[in-house]
Amino acid sequence: MATATADQFIALTRKLLDSIAAGDWKTYTSLVAHDITCFEPEARGHLVDGLPFHEFYFKLGASATKPACVPMTTLASPRVRLLGDDAAVVAYMRMVQKLDDAGRPITTLCEETRVWQRIEGEWKHVHFHRSLPG
Repeated sequence: MATATADQFIALTRKLLDSIAAGDWKTYTSLVAHDITCFEPEARGHLVDGLPFHEFYFKLGASATKPACVPMTTLASPRVRLLGDDAAVVAYMRMVQKLDDAGRPITTLCEETRVWQRIEGEWKHVHFHRSLPG
C-alpha cells in the first residue's frame, strides 16, 4: 500500500473540519475511528474516549448558541509528520470565521493536533488535542 502524502492528510483534515462545521455526522463518522480519543476544552482536562461525547454537539443543530450559517474554517501553518506507512500527525492553528449571536462576524482560534492511522486499509482519525491559545 502506498504511503499517503502530507497534502492528502491536510485534505483529510479539511474534510473532517468541514463535516464538523456543517454538522454532517455521516461524513464525520466515516472519517473517525469509533474509539477516537481526545483532549479538548469542552472536556475540561479529561480524556474523552469514543463518539458519544462528540455526537451530542452534532445533535444540537442550529440554535441561539450556534448560528445557522456554516462557519468558514482555515488551517493556518499546517505541519504534517508522517509516522511510517500507517500513521501521521497533523498540527495547525484553526481559525474559524462565523457570526456571533448578534449576527456580527468574529474569528475564533484554537491550536489542534490530529492523529491519523490506517485501519483495515482506510485512513481514520484516531486522536486529537485541541487547546485555546493564551
